[in-house]
Amino acid sequence: MPQYDVAVIGAGPGGYVAAIRAGQLGLKVACIEKDERLGGTCLLRGCIPTKALLHSAEVLDTAREAKEHGIEVKGEISVDMAGVLKRKEKMVTSNAKGVEFLFRKNKVDRVHGHARLAGPGRINVSGGSSGNQTVEAKHIVLASGSAPRLLPGLKVDGAHIVTSDELLDNKIVPKRLIVLGAGAVGVEFASVFRRFGSDVTIVERLPRLVPLEDDDISAEFEKGFRRRGIKALTAAKLEKVDRTETGVKATVTTAKGTQELEAEMFLCAVGRRPVTENLDLEKFPNVKVERGFVVVDPNTLLTGEHWLSAIGDVVAVPGRVHPQLAHLAQAEGIFVMERIAGQKPHPVNLDLVPGATYSDPEVASIGLTERAAKERGYKVKTGVFPFSANSKAKILGSNEGMVKVVGEEKYDEVLGVHIVGPRATELIADAASLLRLEATSEEMVHVIRPHPTLSEAVTEAAHGVKGKPIHI
Repeated sequence: MPQYDVAVIGAGPGGYVAAIRAGQLGLKVACIEKDERLGGTCLLRGCIPTKALLHSAEVLDTAREAKEHGIEVKGEISVDMAGVLKRKEKMVTSNAKGVEFLFRKNKVDRVHGHARLAGPGRINVSGGSSGNQTVEAKHIVLASGSAPRLLPGLKVDGAHIVTSDELLDNKIVPKRLIVLGAGAVGVEFASVFRRFGSDVTIVERLPRLVPLEDDDISAEFEKGFRRRGIKALTAAKLEKVDRTETGVKATVTTAKGTQELEAEMFLCAVGRRPVTENLDLEKFPNVKVERGFVVVDPNTLLTGEHWLSAIGDVVAVPGRVHPQLAHLAQAEGIFVMERIAGQKPHPVNLDLVPGATYSDPEVASIGLTERAAKERGYKVKTGVFPFSANSKAKILGSNEGMVKVVGEEKYDEVLGVHIVGPRATELIADAASLLRLEATSEEMVHVIRPHPTLSEAVTEAAHGVKGKPIHI
């Protein structure tokens, strides 16, 4: 019977990073995964393949606009979905093999099969190529991830009614696409298929697209979607979805009344559910589970059992929003393993987890929105700078959007940075470093960023906190 210092359930970004870090720290570690490949949802059915599709769509747009840059492209520019999917799969396979290599390099034992908690420090594994066995470990880390959430009564058929899982392998470009949900998943797929040529309509229950973002960012983002011809129904309730001979018919109610939308395909993108069923968590009364999420102590990520920790998409933190983001899961995995190894790592600060949405236009943020800062009692001051006044954005032909800095008056500390526009998901790393160091807007201003770059917009927005941006 194998015995380990630590066993990890799940080989997604949280689980595999945790296992690798454990190996680096000299711990004897096993990682149990039911999928045949390593990488979890993010690598196999989420972040990586989605971004591959988004990049293909961006290349398509660039080719269409080549003449504006003095480049002659001869012949018809069109989408070859077989080629798009082939490249996507190439990216996934390459990354999955990379994780396999890292497991070997760091002496992580991979166990293939479905895991069930059998007792303190004991896991029964079955149904995989590793055979039925019991894994024993001093510590267990639950990193079983998430899956697409479905509305009650909605039946996915894989062809006309789909989740992100099915859409990633879709071989056709639907003439019309309805997207339910305007979070990251919904708007990213809306961007992809609009660029591919679909007529896209988004239906969102809340009053704004990308509703978790700062109000001003949402408003600017909605303008960008309108420019691209993506239709949006906000504050809208989906009444029902019916199959038709050619696709689907969705009945939607807004303040203007009830209407019917017809399309070849309907994407349900209403969020993700934690994958905690069939783990036998109910055997342990000290482990608290709420709506499928495992409640943890934010300072340790321990559950009610001293031998069981949880990280990533399955986690709930009392009184806080715990984002379902791959990079948060990775940070938590490293933190847990360093704690188990006897180090004294700093707990993960949920206020400093960057959000990144790779749609067109891109959206990224870190820290508090203006609304959230005011709700916490801060006296807020903000600075905004539009990309329309940024030289590099003009060169790229992508000069819509803005950078917004949220600061507080008493100490001038920067509480949040929010971006919508070109390469926002890359630019946010600059802000993430500064907020980690508790920078002030004055300090942000004195960071000398190269010219001409998009990053200069961050400097200008920091100038704006003091009411004096240079280039507007």
